[in-house]
Amino acid sequence: MSAPAFRTPPTAPGAASIPRTVHREHPPGSAFTRPEPTPEVVVFDLDGVIVDSFGVMRQAFLTAYSEVVGDGRAPFEEYSRHLGRYFPDIMRIMGLPLELEEPFVRESYRLAHQVTVFAGVPELLSELRERGLRLAVATGKSGPRARSLLDGLGLLPYFAHVIGSDEVARAKPAPDIVLRALELLKVGPEKAMMVGDAVTDLTSARGAGVTAVAALWGEADESALLAAAPDAVLRRPADLLTLCPTAVRATAR
Repeated sequence: MSAPAFRTPPTAPGAASIPRTVHREHPPGSAFTRPEPTPEVVVFDLDGVIVDSFGVMRQAFLTAYSEVVGDGRAPFEEYSRHLGRYFPDIMRIMGLPLELEEPFVRESYRLAHQVTVFAGVPELLSELRERGLRLAVATGKSGPRARSLLDGLGLLPYFAHVIGSDEVARAKPAPDIVLRALELLKVGPEKAMMVGDAVTDLTSARGAGVTAVAALWGEADESALLAAAPDAVLRRPADLLTLCPTAVRATAR
């Protein structure tokens, strides 16, 4: 048998050798649908799938709202229903000033050290690479902020490309960001899947023609995700390995 095409990548310079993790209980009974043909590419959403940044986003939003809007209760619950979208798009949907973006981003950078990696994710990424799959991130964050966060957590080397919503013409739920990942990785949609924790991720995946996979280990709205009829439902990161046997291109080398 040929050796896998990829090995566990080195830790990014200056990053911790072992990413921080957060542990959660996972209910049994994850559902799977094996896509055909065997996938060669997995595109991940970032927040709620790779990293647990919900608390940081909440704190950053509350601070930004207080600075720009002033007194009154910040509508974080409504904001959280739009997670997965680009921040300026959420502001437009909610009718809030676009000026919230500057303090939100500032606070997100300042609090980045509080973001954790979900338990099992580093092992999942390493195993996927060992199996010869190529990985990308397609996130609602800006590209620079996403790459900075992943670099600080020591995860950036796992991904061939990290694409932010500011780097495509239309952010999720449009398919542009997933299509861009496929273009960069030079693979057709039939050999790719998108893993996300929001309906916007599933909509973007379907628009791009890739397998739409729902991740339920974070702060996802499970009922909304299941109602969107994803192609597969995962309750813990390791469940993804059932969908990803060794990639054909890896064994062919």
